[in-house]
Amino acid sequence: MEIKSNGTRIHVKEQGSGELALVCLHYYGGSSRTWDDVASELSDRYRIVATDHRGWGDSEAPADGYRIADLAADAEGVIEALGLQRYVLVGHSMGGKVAQLIASRRPGGLEGLVLVAPSPPSPMVLSDEQRATLTGAYQSRASVEYVIDHVLTAKSLDATRREQVIEDSLKAAPQAKAAWPNVALREDITEAVASVNVPTIVISGELDQVDGVATLQAELLPRIPHAALHILPGTGHLSPLEAPADVARVIARFVGANIPARRIDSKAAE
Repeated sequence: MEIKSNGTRIHVKEQGSGELALVCLHYYGGSSRTWDDVASELSDRYRIVATDHRGWGDSEAPADGYRIADLAADAEGVIEALGLQRYVLVGHSMGGKVAQLIASRRPGGLEGLVLVAPSPPSPMVLSDEQRATLTGAYQSRASVEYVIDHVLTAKSLDATRREQVIEDSLKAAPQAKAAWPNVALREDITEAVASVNVPTIVISGELDQVDGVATLQAELLPRIPHAALHILPGTGHLSPLEAPADVARVIARFVGANIPARRIDSKAAE
């Protein structure tokens, strides 16, 4: 499905059904299909809406507009176009920073926030060399494979998922690849996230080398004080692909505990 949002054509993938929607925002290097394995575990209970950020997957790739606020506006437009009345934002890494900004605006219908290996709201301090390495991480098949094996994962991906990560990473537009390390990663939204007022859970991989447990404890959790932390043992940064069933279980438990069902169908009521 294609939705025109914020002046840009955004590709949207929907699965499942339910009165409550999970709006899933992917990481730097991914696409809407990053969430497929998590969605397959949850689609019997929820409507799963996964987007491709501008410049990624099958979404349009304008020349500019890759700040966190731009990506947030794209997602907000999709939510409005689909008429979602009740939803939980689920953001992974870069998508987690986008989700934090959206949640800070306290939009109507937002009932919860799930941050999966999220980029914290504070700027990431990188040396010029580190920034150059990150900027070049998705330029060739060899560079993507190196990043998968040495940075992104702690558990081996099966051949299909590994190939998916490589394809998604290489497919993205050059301007989208460059914008995260050079623009959005440097943005400071710490003041904004103090306004987040919905139930929030942070899911962190024990072995995450990108946005690790210690970083999240120092840079994110103090800024969203009511957020709970769940650590996935033996897992790296790509938990939606490394441990999708575990991620899905944590999400379902969080939703069940914090977001009451508002409609009971006749069969369930019997």
